[in-house]
Amino acid sequence: MPLTREFGETVQARIREDRRYRKELLREGVQSLLAGNLDTGIAILRDYINATIGFEELSRVTKRPTKSLMRMFGPDGNPHARNLLEVIGHLQRAEGLQFELSLKAARLTPRPIVPRLSVTSTVATNWGAGSRLTLDERQPMG
Repeated sequence: MPLTREFGETVQARIREDRRYRKELLREGVQSLLAGNLDTGIAILRDYINATIGFEELSRVTKRPTKSLMRMFGPDGNPHARNLLEVIGHLQRAEGLQFELSLKAARLTPRPIVPRLSVTSTVATNWGAGSRLTLDERQPMG
């Protein structure tokens, strides 16, 4: 009979045993949230919480009901930003981490440049002479 165990149990065991893995998992969860992958980020944080502090202890330190925290990080969870950031703040302090947000230029695919507007008009001045104004701006569409 082969020795097997649930995937969740395997992940939780590794989180408890491997500090570097634990830190990277927390970082990945936060990074997923910032990238807009809310379901993935919340699922990663749920696994992290279950394997480390647990929802009971998290409830005690955040002064939020355990069931509320479990719903917040459940499959249908939709946490408020204030609650989510408070939990993340506690988790990073407990892990000895400090997350910083940095901006990086995104690599975008170039858009075709086409004339947006081409206007020719005569501008009258107070001195009676007219001057010709031509606007031809070439800008990316979008």
